[in-house]
Amino acid sequence: MAKKRKARAAQVDAARAQRLAAAKERAEVRGRVQKSKAASAKRARSSAPDAADRRGELLPVASERMPRFAGVPTFLRLPMVQDPGQVPDVDVLLCGVPFDAGSSYRPGARLAPRAVRDASALARGFSAALGIDVFEELRVADGGDVAASPHDIDAAIAAVTHRAEAIARSGVVGGFIGGDQTVTLGALRGIHRAKLKAFGLVHIDAHSNTAGPAWGREIHHGSVVRHAVTEGLIRPDWTIQIGLRGPYSNAGDLSFALSHGFEIVNVDEVKWDLHSAVSTLRKVVRQGPVYVSVDIAALDPAQAPGVGIPWPGGMTSWELQQMLRALVGSEIVGFDVVEICPPFDLSDITAHAGVMVLQEILAAIADTRRSARPAPSTRDARGGRISA
Repeated sequence: MAKKRKARAAQVDAARAQRLAAAKERAEVRGRVQKSKAASAKRARSSAPDAADRRGELLPVASERMPRFAGVPTFLRLPMVQDPGQVPDVDVLLCGVPFDAGSSYRPGARLAPRAVRDASALARGFSAALGIDVFEELRVADGGDVAASPHDIDAAIAAVTHRAEAIARSGVVGGFIGGDQTVTLGALRGIHRAKLKAFGLVHIDAHSNTAGPAWGREIHHGSVVRHAVTEGLIRPDWTIQIGLRGPYSNAGDLSFALSHGFEIVNVDEVKWDLHSAVSTLRKVVRQGPVYVSVDIAALDPAQAPGVGIPWPGGMTSWELQQMLRALVGSEIVGFDVVEICPPFDLSDITAHAGVMVLQEILAAIADTRRSARPAPSTRDARGGRISA
């Protein structure tokens, strides 16, 4: 009897020892697997930076690293793409277009991209009006300049078209810093080729730019919008022109725009009832995707003296800011700021206005993308907006 009990005890001890050995072996295997996974993850991190690291590569140069009056100027102090023929992995790409052969009065807008880069020394990323840090939401870079021929309008427009098409096909929003308004036609053609459909136009300007040929030229900065309509690039029923003002050459200067159903908000309407003007813009941009073009001559010459055609009685910088903030919620497929003319600028006032336009449009795009995501918890709630 005692022998049987001893035999059973020995069997139990042997089974327990086997289980312990098996458990130890499994633990060793798990340890080796975990070490292997950790090593693989470490190698992956060292060879491919995470999203935050990649975003950090595209942040503006901090003033603590480089004084704002020093360094190589770029749009909004952003990194510049080394190969201007490529489209990097960004949300928005800013491209200069040094071209002014389409101008009819003051020359010099070809120097605007360089002037705007210089004025970008004071650019900052946080919009107090919208409560958003643009560069935490968007990856933005300076895409260099389009190599636009200074002598051949058609060749220059073709170069802009090619660049705009490549950017749009990559799913990136292109921002073009001109240059005279002729730049806009090239951008519209390129985006239309990429998307194969017409879109709306938000055109902020002192002039309608729907004129016919001038001095034997079909295309010039005063005929861009007319060509955009006749070529089917934009939807006239999704087009709004803001800030137009006279005096005009004759009573029919706006006949093309009105006959094609443009929404016209002249400068008097902006001045007398800004809230109504903002509401009208919001109503138009809700209809579908839009391209935004800002001719800096929409501002009064007291606010922007360095323009191709100075015209007294324009908007203030603050009023222009309110119109641009009204773009929040719209689908912007591309944008430009044009007609900055540095040779006639005073203390870089107009170039700084151009930087302001870029910052406001980017803030509107950033806030639109943020708003499209699920709302954060109450612990992360944002403050209210103070824009009109």
